[in-house]
Amino acid sequence: PHLGLATNQTGPWCLQVSVPDGLFLSLGLVSLVENVLVVIAITKNRNLHSPMYSFICCLALSDLMVSISLVLETAIILLLEAGALVTRAALVQQLDNVIDVLICGSMVSSLCFLGVIAIDRYISIFYALRYHSIVTLPRARRAIVGIWVASIFFSTLFITYYNHTAVLICLVTFFLAMLALMAILYVHMLTRAYQHAQGIAQLQKRQGSTRQGFCLKGAATLTIILGIFFLCWGPFFLHLTLIVLCPQHPTCSCIFKNFNLYLVLI
Repeated sequence: PHLGLATNQTGPWCLQVSVPDGLFLSLGLVSLVENVLVVIAITKNRNLHSPMYSFICCLALSDLMVSISLVLETAIILLLEAGALVTRAALVQQLDNVIDVLICGSMVSSLCFLGVIAIDRYISIFYALRYHSIVTLPRARRAIVGIWVASIFFSTLFITYYNHTAVLICLVTFFLAMLALMAILYVHMLTRAYQHAQGIAQLQKRQGSTRQGFCLKGAATLTIILGIFFLCWGPFFLHLTLIVLCPQHPTCSCIFKNFNLYLVLI
C-alpha cells in the first residue's frame, strides 16, 4: 500500500498485468508450504545441523515470513472489501504497519542470507582446510541473530519513514550491493574451479574437452543463479528506483500499476 504511488496520469498504451487474487494467494500458500518443508527437513535431520544448512534454513524462514505476510495482508484486504471484516480504521492502519514491517524485514533478511550463503561457499572453496575453524556454529548463530535483529530494526525505520527518498535509495543500494557481492563471489569461485579443472585435465591428458565442457557448465549454472535472482527481485527494486526518479511520469506510473506482479515474482 505504501509503495503503489503515482498510478494516475497513464496513457492508453499502458499495459497492466492483472494478477487474480486467487492466483496471488495460491502462489503464496505454495511458497509457504515448500519453505515449511525445507525448515522441517533441516531441523529434523541431524546430519544437516551445520552452518551452511543453518543459513539455508534461515533463508527458508525469511521466505516463509514473506509468504505469510503477503497472504495475510491480501486476505485482510479481501475481507475488508467484502464487508466480512469490520474494524476501526486506526486498528487497520496499525495492523498494516506491522505486516509491512514483517514483509520488509523478511525481504531484507532473505537478501542478507543469500549473501551470507555466497560468502560461506566462497570460504569453503578458497579456505577449504580452515573452513571448519572459520565458519563455526557459534559464529554462524551470532551472524544469524545479527541479521534478524538488523533486518527488523531497519525495516521498522524503513516503514516509519517510507515517504523519505533516502529510505528508498538505501533499499535500492542494498539490493545492488547484494547483487554485486554475489556476482563477484560466484564468478571468482567459477574461475578457481575452472583453474582446478584445468590442472586435472592436464594430468589426465584431456585438457581441451574437459576445459570446454566445464566452462560451459559453470557459466550456465552461474547465469541461471544470478539471472533468476535478478529476474525475481529486480522489478521490485526498479519500482522503488522509479518512485525516486520519476514519480509523476506517465511511463513510470504505468510501471507502478504492476506492483502485485513484482510481489508475485519475489
